[in-house]
Amino acid sequence: MKRDPICRMEVREEEAVTADCDGITYYFCSEGCRDKFLREKTCARTAFDLIIIGGGPAGLTAAVYAATLRMEALLVAKDLGGQAVDSTKIENYLGFDFITGPDLTDKFKHHLLDSHYIDHLISEVEGIEPREGGFQVTTSELTAYTAKALIIATGMTRRRLGVPGEKKFLRKGIFYGAIQELSFVEGEDAAVIGGGNSALQVVENLHTVARNIHLISTSELSADQAVVERVGCFANLHTYLGYKVLEFTGDQALTGVTIRKKAGAETLGLPVKGAFIAVGLEPNSSLAAPLVQLNERREIMIHPDCSTSHPGIFAAGDVTDAFGKRIVIASGEGAKAALAARQYLLNLRKAVCPVP
Repeated sequence: MKRDPICRMEVREEEAVTADCDGITYYFCSEGCRDKFLREKTCARTAFDLIIIGGGPAGLTAAVYAATLRMEALLVAKDLGGQAVDSTKIENYLGFDFITGPDLTDKFKHHLLDSHYIDHLISEVEGIEPREGGFQVTTSELTAYTAKALIIATGMTRRRLGVPGEKKFLRKGIFYGAIQELSFVEGEDAAVIGGGNSALQVVENLHTVARNIHLISTSELSADQAVVERVGCFANLHTYLGYKVLEFTGDQALTGVTIRKKAGAETLGLPVKGAFIAVGLEPNSSLAAPLVQLNERREIMIHPDCSTSHPGIFAAGDVTDAFGKRIVIASGEGAKAALAARQYLLNLRKAVCPVP
């Protein structure tokens, strides 16, 4: 793997766009990054009209719309794809009866990098500060970028249970929806903790791999009814509704999970080699928390146009209080945020240079 010197994205040598400069071959994720390198070798741009933070469906869609609207925009993200990368089965995303998360992410990347290129940087944002005329965004490389408007599309991260043994056996039997780890429990018993779509998606992928699947949920299953009906037909599925996990046990690796019926005293030990935890997500809102209003779930509160309580800051996707945590909804909110940010910038220009 090579690293693009402009956006810091890792690229495969055989697939990369290349350029030779001073006897050295450089590798790029796209022609846009290559052209920018050749054009700006000595002067990297740091001032933009709009900075989009986050590389999931909301951030990527916002970036594509920013490009089509000819906005001077920068996308900053730790990676491209967000939670969509972990989804093995995405159903009814418009235009696809079925598509995997990695395949959809690849299409997003192609759309952004090859069809509607904008400046982008693979990095983590460590700080946002209001400045006169806009905002300053500082990345993990301590490089500061400025913009008149921001779109926060930082998504969510997987919630932990916080019980004994969870940290000890991480990647030693405990996984968080990591589909690539299914082979770890091939022919063995496994536990899936959670009752939503993500948990039942793991069950669907496990049912031909694991010997027995123990589905543990503190409440009734909340997944889409069609998914609940599908997994209900699996002969190797054992369901424990209204149970909570007390601890994970084992020596060097996970060998069991202890559960208890809620409001009950009796405990039950299940011998399992692997446990897949899918108990929901937490919004990645801490970056914007000092500047915008959050609800009790720490989601960024937005208006219908994706604007927040702070002028110039817009938010989109799972980090917000928008109804429905779905990829298709996040994408739509990203488009809306880009359109609203453009209107905000146009209004700023009108205020500075009023039309006679």
